[in-house]
Amino acid sequence: MGYYLTKTVITAILVVAISEVAKRSSLIGGILASVPLTSVLAMVWLYVDTGDVARVSALASSIVWLVLPSLVLFVVLPWLLHRGVSFPLALTVAIGATALAYWALVLVLARFGIRL
Repeated sequence: MGYYLTKTVITAILVVAISEVAKRSSLIGGILASVPLTSVLAMVWLYVDTGDVARVSALASSIVWLVLPSLVLFVVLPWLLHRGVSFPLALTVAIGATALAYWALVLVLARFGIRL
């Protein structure tokens, strides 16, 4: 139980720290957020939990493919916000568009025999 609490606290601290830095500088906040800290933490926790480099490798490969549709959020959200759409609605639409992009990518990859 203590191990899971430690993982949760470390991960939460990083997310909160990034949001606090972003209040002062969107550039530095953006740099920190764009560094794949979540992915790195997930790979570290997976390796510590399992010791299985094949699982870590599979996770890293999936992440590579799934970065592409995740970019939809970062295109759609500011586009909607600049057009005056409220933040909650813009975020909801951007998340929906991102989910559709994930779904589409998985379908396209499956047609080429790539399973994530």
